[in-house]
Amino acid sequence: MINKELIKYSLNHIFHRKARSLLTIFSILVGIATIFIFVSFGQGLFDYVNELKSSSGADKLMVMPKGIGAPGLDTTFFLTEEDITAVKKATGVYQATGLYSKPAEIVKGKVKKYVFLISYNPDDSKLIKEIFSVRLEEGRDLRNGDTSKAILGYNYRLKDKTFPNALTLNDNIEVQGEKVRVVGFFQEIGNPQDDSNIYITNDYFEKLYPNSSKKYNQILARVDSSNIQNVIINIESDLRKSRNLKEGKEDFFVASFEELLEQFTQALDYIVYFVIFIALISVIVSAVNTANTTITSVIERIKEIGIMKAIGAQNNEIFMIFVFESGFLGLIAGVFGILLGLIVTSVAKVFLEVQGWGFLSPNYSWQLFLGCILFATLTGAISGIIPAWRASKIRPVRALRYE
Repeated sequence: MINKELIKYSLNHIFHRKARSLLTIFSILVGIATIFIFVSFGQGLFDYVNELKSSSGADKLMVMPKGIGAPGLDTTFFLTEEDITAVKKATGVYQATGLYSKPAEIVKGKVKKYVFLISYNPDDSKLIKEIFSVRLEEGRDLRNGDTSKAILGYNYRLKDKTFPNALTLNDNIEVQGEKVRVVGFFQEIGNPQDDSNIYITNDYFEKLYPNSSKKYNQILARVDSSNIQNVIINIESDLRKSRNLKEGKEDFFVASFEELLEQFTQALDYIVYFVIFIALISVIVSAVNTANTTITSVIERIKEIGIMKAIGAQNNEIFMIFVFESGFLGLIAGVFGILLGLIVTSVAKVFLEVQGWGFLSPNYSWQLFLGCILFATLTGAISGIIPAWRASKIRPVRALRYE
């Protein structure tokens, strides 16, 4: 073990060569900060996905026609009332409803925007809100018979977000040339796309788009979550019969929300792992730089090593001096890397919230802080092992003669 005198000796040497020490620390902290940034945002996304799973995923299914692009953009394929009836009759299905969605032109004053218009049956509003993870913040829900009325996403409440002025209850906007009164606002979801949606009833949608009447973009269902795969098989079988299709020739697909979220999580895993891999390359380069610094330090102090050995220093003490120095540089780099990561993620969080991407929020866990510090310290210490071992093997007589 290294004693207090040797620790003091090592620290004096580190502080005496500030420029070299700072460059070594900087090379490590960049990699640590990168790892901290992407892992913290990755953990935040995983938490967001898990929250979606718990709030809307376990007992929900989605039926969609096979097509190209987002729902509402490809009108070649669609679902019908007969399809909704078939889904409702499938064993294990408790509730099913059809949704329309379509890009819409909205106007307020002289400002024109294009957003997604989503409609649903007011009797199924609870199911819709669970699936979209939205809650009413102000106003009321849509009711049967509501025409020229809408619930707006959160962004409409903000100044200079969608329109120059924030909207309030009972304000009017033009939707597809029709005057529509605002009866409610949903809470913030944290996604600019979702927070700019406009929600109306299916009946009113069919008046706005008579050519799209009874051509649903999605069917959403609440099902028995205890055996969801069998429920999917039942729905697929009943829909094939309803649409007169052979197995393997389906023009629709059925997926659970949990499966969709799992696919998103897997894709997120690959992205985070790839970024961490790139950061690890940076850390490896910095470890080589630390090893080079230690080698240079050994060469500069060969005579000192000889003197220490001549007065009784053991090989393991010489070894620990240099391992301690490289490990200490790694420790400092880890601390400052975390501080840099905290600054960057905090600024990024504020920026993303202003831009409407509130769900992209970092998550700071004690495991992340401890892991980054330990990783940086071990990286520094391990990179100094070989130079330290060589230093410990230097013979005193040869060291004292070294010029």
